[in-house]
Amino acid sequence: MEPTQNQTSPAIPIAIIFGFAMIALAIFFTNNNSTRVVVNQQENLTAEELITDGSPRPVGETDYIFGNPNAPIQIIEYSDYECPFCKRFHNTMGKIMDEYGVSGKVSWVYRQYPLVQLHPNASKISEAALCVGDIGGNDAFWKFTNKIFTERDESSFTNTTRLSQYAVEAGVSEEDYIQCVSSGRMQEDVLASTEEGYRIGARGTPYTVITVGEQQAVINGAQPYNVVRGIVQNLIDQLDGNFEAGNSNL
Repeated sequence: MEPTQNQTSPAIPIAIIFGFAMIALAIFFTNNNSTRVVVNQQENLTAEELITDGSPRPVGETDYIFGNPNAPIQIIEYSDYECPFCKRFHNTMGKIMDEYGVSGKVSWVYRQYPLVQLHPNASKISEAALCVGDIGGNDAFWKFTNKIFTERDESSFTNTTRLSQYAVEAGVSEEDYIQCVSSGRMQEDVLASTEEGYRIGARGTPYTVITVGEQQAVINGAQPYNVVRGIVQNLIDQLDGNFEAGNSNL
């Protein structure tokens, strides 16, 4: 997980870096009837200390959603296009959606969280992605986003001279795209998303919140595929009534 860096504005994330610890990932959901819903992953893994002081806004019409918009399990990711860990997690989420998205039970929501002191171009790339989505819709946004992550190596940055090419390949007019990014009209949306991420506890990227109804839990950092898959599968088992709490070892 990539930490934030110090900013002069309180609206931008402040660097808070925590020591790593070997932990067993266990996430709890509790409903109004005090019935515990458990997501349990027994494998030890490295993860940063969890901080959370709020809930993300509900998924709505302004969001870009991969999969069923009405899926009972929503995976909301706050991400930075230039972050190497985000590229890694993007690949993981792609596999998750290939496996679970077709069932309509899982959706993936992408929200902007550029770490501008670490990645000076990240905010502009976020603006570009929102322009593509605004012009071309949800599918265009995801095509553009996937292009950004697949066209660079984990250790390299985005070739920003190719952004307009990516936009066209995503299906939008180059003229409309250039007009949008030149106007800067997506700056406030990117800032609002960043402020929201910081408010709910994001101190680096990727920062992912899983929601099931009114319950939520956090995946902090670029957890590997087998960990994320275990969480999703356990949730699906619970929704399907196939989960036995006595097997959770908690």
